[in-house]
Amino acid sequence: MAIISTNPATEEILAEFSELDLSQIETKLATASSAFSTWKLTSFAERRGLFLKLVSNLRANIPEYGKILTAEMGKSYKESLAELEKCAVTMEMYANEAEKMLAVEQVQTEFSESYVKFEPMGVILAVMPWNFPFWQVLRFAAPALMGGNVAVLKHASNVPQSALLIEKLFKESGFPEGAFQTLLISSSKVEALIRDWRIKAVTLTGSEPAGKQVAKVAGEEIKPVILELGGSDPFIVLADADLDKVIPNAVSARIRNNGQSCIAAKRFIVAAEIYEEFLSRYKLAFEKIVVGDPMLETTELGPISTKQGLEDVESQVAAAAAAGAKIILGGKRLAGKGYFYAPTIITEISETNPLYTQEVFGPVASVYSAGSTAEIVHLANATKFGLGSSIWCKDVAAAKELVPQIEAGSVYVNRVMGSDPRMPFGGVKNSGVGRELSHYGIKAFQNVKSVIVA
Repeated sequence: MAIISTNPATEEILAEFSELDLSQIETKLATASSAFSTWKLTSFAERRGLFLKLVSNLRANIPEYGKILTAEMGKSYKESLAELEKCAVTMEMYANEAEKMLAVEQVQTEFSESYVKFEPMGVILAVMPWNFPFWQVLRFAAPALMGGNVAVLKHASNVPQSALLIEKLFKESGFPEGAFQTLLISSSKVEALIRDWRIKAVTLTGSEPAGKQVAKVAGEEIKPVILELGGSDPFIVLADADLDKVIPNAVSARIRNNGQSCIAAKRFIVAAEIYEEFLSRYKLAFEKIVVGDPMLETTELGPISTKQGLEDVESQVAAAAAAGAKIILGGKRLAGKGYFYAPTIITEISETNPLYTQEVFGPVASVYSAGSTAEIVHLANATKFGLGSSIWCKDVAAAKELVPQIEAGSVYVNRVMGSDPRMPFGGVKNSGVGRELSHYGIKAFQNVKSVIVA
């Protein structure tokens, strides 16, 4: 099967690659296993030097890599540049902090010595999505490799150029052969990889169905997993919120990355007292969104990444309308070449409407009116997902009272939900298990070993 890179803004085929056969996969796994036997023995100082070299190489190529990322995935060029810089910052952090994060922990007991030490597991399989082609991979790879593990990557099939560029970066930065490898393979080969004895753990960022399948196979093989799955994040606007601040953030929170982010705000829950004003101003702001060529500085919204993704959004919106929801703006694909979908706002979504509990991966905002704090909490939690959330208000104390009631891995107050390498990242409910980033992320693929000396 050919693995094809297509420009979603023009529908032009950019490149085609042959899928690895079984013998090539075997060679790469053997190389990874061999690399781990020596990489795990390297010092933090040696790993740090290599990662800082990688950071330098990445930054030197950000303009070029950004163009490839935008052409292959469709996000705006300015967002591509920001993604690449975020990767550099995160790798710098782990390069400088990993040794401290994994320092031996002394424990006070009745024995002469008691301590906890952290040891790498081995070859880690990463199954990654297309929406942040560099960030999703490097936010895993930096802590994994700084912690002494090695990695094999099965990237999304529509971003093969990005996948190969990341492997090239590791090689050109001096990492040993096999420390990081890209496997250009289809999803049908993932199960066999997970079952291979050389794979010690799996991390997946992607859809809920993919997460369930990976977790099932990993469970049968008794291998740890980290899953970061979907999100239908609530953007909560309390009655005292400053709409001059809220509206532009509510727009960017929904359309960033062309609306294709697990932690993009998707459900806007607004106090009834200001609902009509919010909706009127939000609609006006959505009408002004500039849709077009993602390479242009003026473009605010580019295409959906694939034809299938565009058709999925179309189907979800049509089903919502058929079930009684009101489309007050957009609700259709745009004419011409490319997988473009109009900025869309939907209201009057009943609890029986399929959209009420779904995640939409595109520029579609669902807006709800809430008459009480209890209703706000009910709406916020009325989904099987629990990744991120945000609360907007002037009274921060009121927001803090809501924080423990929101079922989510993160709650941001007066700030658009995002990820920060200094803070743990992950979800609850069907948004996944485990945490990435911070010291939690680097310990996710470590054997936590207890040592007692009598």
